[in-house]
Order: sequence, then C-alpha cells, then structure tokens
Amino acid sequence: MARTDPLGNVRLYLRIGGVLLFALLVFPILVLAPLFRVRDYVAPFILGFVGRIVGLRVRVDGKPRPRALYLANHESWLDILALGGCSRTVFVAHSGLAGHPVLRWLCQQNETVFISRDVRSSVAQQVGQVREALGDRPLTIFPEGTTNDGEMILPFRSSLLAAVESLGHEVPVQPVALEYADAPNTCWYGDEPGMANIRRVLSRRGRIDLTAHFLDPLAGDALTNRKTMAGTAQQAIAERLKR
Repeated sequence: MARTDPLGNVRLYLRIGGVLLFALLVFPILVLAPLFRVRDYVAPFILGFVGRIVGLRVRVDGKPRPRALYLANHESWLDILALGGCSRTVFVAHSGLAGHPVLRWLCQQNETVFISRDVRSSVAQQVGQVREALGDRPLTIFPEGTTNDGEMILPFRSSLLAAVESLGHEVPVQPVALEYADAPNTCWYGDEPGMANIRRVLSRRGRIDLTAHFLDPLAGDALTNRKTMAGTAQQAIAERLKR
C-alpha cells in the first residue's frame, strides 16, 4: 500500500496561495505594461517567478541565441515557465488552450501563437503564423506535438519548420534539451488529467531541478530542409539527454 504524504496538501495550498498573491501584486503592472511597451519583459519575468514559487529551479547551460527559433523536447507545463523565464521566448501552442478564456488571456500576455495541429488543411496557414511570429524575441516550438514520458523523446514533427526553410541563415535554429533531475515523476503524460498533474507537482516534496541546455544552432546540411532540421535537432537533444 502506497504511503501518503501528510504534508502534501500543505505544500499544495502554500504554493497556490503564493501564486495567487503574486498574481494580485503584478496584475496592475501586466495590464499597464503595453502602455509603456514593456510587456515583452514583464511577461517573461512573471513566468520565471511563478516557476520559482512552485518549486522550479532552472540552470542554463549554453547560450540562448536572440531572435532564434528554439526546438525543444516537451515534458511538462513547467517547460513554459522555465523557458519563458530564462530566455524571454514566445511559444507556439495548440489552439485548444485558446478555448479557456483565462488561459487564453494569460497566453496572449506572452504573445503566444495558437495553431490547430489537427487540421491538416491549415498547415500553410500555420506556417505563415510561425513565420510572422519570428522577430525580436525567440520563438519556441515543441516539435513532439505533445508531452513525453520523461524517458524517451517522441518523433519530431517537421511541418512548422517550413517557416524557416527559405530564410537560410537569417534565423538561428537552436535545439534546446530540457533535462529534469526527476523527469519521470515530473512529466505530464498519457491520460493524466491536467489538474491532477498540477496537484501532484505542487504537492511534491522538495524543489524541481531543471537544466535547460541551449545546444549549438543547426548549421550546414542540417538546414537543407524542414525534415533535416527536425531530425538533426531531435538527435542532438536525444544525445545530450542520453535517451
């Protein structure tokens, strides 16, 4: 019989309370940020600080390239807090998140790009959205299309990388390997409900250590087309994580 953690609920409510208190403090700043043109800095700061409140500790290995397209493995909703906080990146997200008004508003504060991956006829539109989002801030795509189990990397989808096929070396394409110290017990995978995962993560003992490895940008033959970009990035991340 599994042992229950009597302090799990205490940690859960303390962390939720911390996030809510922080939200109350920064909400006016977030609302006013567009007026002073500082939202691009405020939103990433909020993501990073919320990560610390929930126990996430991020170490950066390597150099995040500015104005780059990041290709990262995906294991948890914590990935958003970590990458946003340490690199000021914008994210490409599934349009399902846009169906929740609060989540949609929060995502929009960080200029999230919503796409419908399940609609094959809209691939050209999706590629156009990604290309338009490339700019002053880095843009992150999770090419697996979903979260993995913390032990193996799912095949990288290449369709959205058509956005940079014709750009040559104008936009650095940089693989990012996200390495959790306790990946299998941190990841959100399979049929676990989102709220159940949040509860499990927020009630856990201790901190969550994550190293964000910013690997060398793709070069040479790796940039031949979208498939070589996806394949090379997946291989580089797999090698760094030894999976």
